[in-house]
Amino acid sequence: MFRTLVNAWKSKDIRTKILYTLLLILLYRLGSYIAIPGVNTASIAASLENYVAVGGFMNLFTGGAFSRYSLFAMGISPYINASIIMQLLTVAIPALERLSKEEDGRSKIEKITRYVGIGLALVQSVSIILAFGEDAVTNANFLTYATIGICCTAGTALLMWMGERITDKGIGNGISFLIFASIVSSVLPTIIDIVKRVFVMGTYQWWALPILIVVVLVLTVGIVMVDRAERRIPIQYAKRVVGRKQYGGQTTYLPIKANANGVMPLIFAMTVMNVPQMIVEFVSKDSGFRTFYENYLAAGTVVYYIIYALLIVAFAYFYTTISFNPVEISKNLQQNGGTIPGRRPGKDTGDYIKRISNRLTLFGALFLMVIAIVPSVLLGLFNLDTALSAFGPTSILIMISVALETSATLESMMLMRHYKGFLG
Repeated sequence: MFRTLVNAWKSKDIRTKILYTLLLILLYRLGSYIAIPGVNTASIAASLENYVAVGGFMNLFTGGAFSRYSLFAMGISPYINASIIMQLLTVAIPALERLSKEEDGRSKIEKITRYVGIGLALVQSVSIILAFGEDAVTNANFLTYATIGICCTAGTALLMWMGERITDKGIGNGISFLIFASIVSSVLPTIIDIVKRVFVMGTYQWWALPILIVVVLVLTVGIVMVDRAERRIPIQYAKRVVGRKQYGGQTTYLPIKANANGVMPLIFAMTVMNVPQMIVEFVSKDSGFRTFYENYLAAGTVVYYIIYALLIVAFAYFYTTISFNPVEISKNLQQNGGTIPGRRPGKDTGDYIKRISNRLTLFGALFLMVIAIVPSVLLGLFNLDTALSAFGPTSILIMISVALETSATLESMMLMRHYKGFLG
């Protein structure tokens, strides 16, 4: 990866893309510290001590901007939620499904997704500041809440624009890069906090550091191995003679990644599991519902991990259903004269690909279950809950996935540059 970065830096056009991406990331981090008029940041910081689920989840994806309730307090999450909603609606509503298959349909759906994301940012920002109470603002009036809502919504809209610019003129996927930057920004503060707790405050024992390092290394190695793993289905193309030229006749393969869904099922499941926790945190401490939840359903209980695991499996199969279509692949192979050895073209080929996809989806879901639950349980047993923000399974999975994706993007850019040189 480092050799790829060094070689990419030597190319002027790729170096420009890298600098452009870094500039936008720098602006994103600076914008995370721009205060919004009318917000009482001290009151919000104090309130977040009682709202661990809200603060931890939002801070993870905003790089701490939520705890300051700054310009980028909502982060890119409203746009991600809007994308999830549109994907669900595309499956459920035939008109949207037909639109997604049209030539310019994807651009129309993307435009609708942006509007939905902006609407969610407005509703979310005002709802959260209202939930924090009147102490969270300097003056509890309509103008103050309107100003906060407009500023937070503008911040999310700006992040959506920055993500698109990184995708078009930078390197890699812009939205992924923004989330990556948010998580990376919390790594150093988390390390400093853990070191203080070990050597200054005495909250953690000295052996906490080796345990944390081992957990992170095992997670990293496992994630990299599974991310690179793929099942290759052999494809044989029939020979075709067009005029005096012969086409086809070669053998290739259809690659299906071992964990094709990436981190998405984990993010979906984590979002769903955080919703009841967020609701409970706004309920009175004397409430019977809150007592029942904390005793039987809260994070750390057996029921919590069982529901979490089932949600990961469910979302893995759901995401595979909407993103992978064996029937379409089978039709494309048949139209281009491709066959899988030992399988008849058409339905038999589609069923075979579907069976392999289902097995790999189950493997990917079980893998996500293991890396989501086992490290959390281990760190919880050793009272290393502080490390879960920056070194939790979701954080490490996102950081490694984006790093590997960026490295692959840079390699493809350099390969294209080589070909252009030959063609020139």
